[in-house]
Amino acid sequence: MENSITLVEIILRLFLSVMIAGVIGFDREHKNRPAGIKTHALVCAGACLIALLQKQIGFDALQLAILRPELSGILRADEARLIAQVVSGIGFLGAGTILVNHRVVLGLTTAASLWAVAGIGLSFGMGYYNIGLVGALFVILVLVFSKKIIRVNTIKKLEIKYRHKFETKEFIQKYFENKGIIVSDVNFKVTQDADKIIYVNVYEIEIPRDLNYASIIEDISMNKNIMCIQMISI
Repeated sequence: MENSITLVEIILRLFLSVMIAGVIGFDREHKNRPAGIKTHALVCAGACLIALLQKQIGFDALQLAILRPELSGILRADEARLIAQVVSGIGFLGAGTILVNHRVVLGLTTAASLWAVAGIGLSFGMGYYNIGLVGALFVILVLVFSKKIIRVNTIKKLEIKYRHKFETKEFIQKYFENKGIIVSDVNFKVTQDADKIIYVNVYEIEIPRDLNYASIIEDISMNKNIMCIQMISI
């Protein structure tokens, strides 16, 4: 019976962890997310190391039980103990990648990818190559290809501050119609600043898949009467 993990196995498992997590991290870094290649690779390698350590502890406990049968009743080597700490502990690192900016939550996908690569690292560390490789494949598919395969019209709230009510409101409505943007709800209020009346509309809009937030904001902001425009979370 094998009683230890060979050096070749250790190198192979760590190599797979770093390489595959690096691919996932490349997607996050390419999209300018808080955690990139190095962070994902380190998380995956660290999880792999913990799994290797837990596996070795189990081998050592088994070997000791064989050599000292009288201790077999009191020896404990729960292979899930350290792994469970990784699964729960990675949440703190993931939480650090989540940002709230102007009521918009960013970084949830990156936090989830960190949690996923920890699972991949644990799979390789425990020697379950098939689980690790298939899991990595699905993580990469979700991150890279999900938006291309599943076409979803996203719903957002757009806050626009402007002057000259009728002229600007007509411009906004025509822009939405031309771009195929569906307005499902709108809230309206009026404020006053230095003897100037400022109108504030909050539109709940459904954006076509081929449009992005940045282009909408840039296009509308070109109007001379627009004072402020921003996306806010629902």
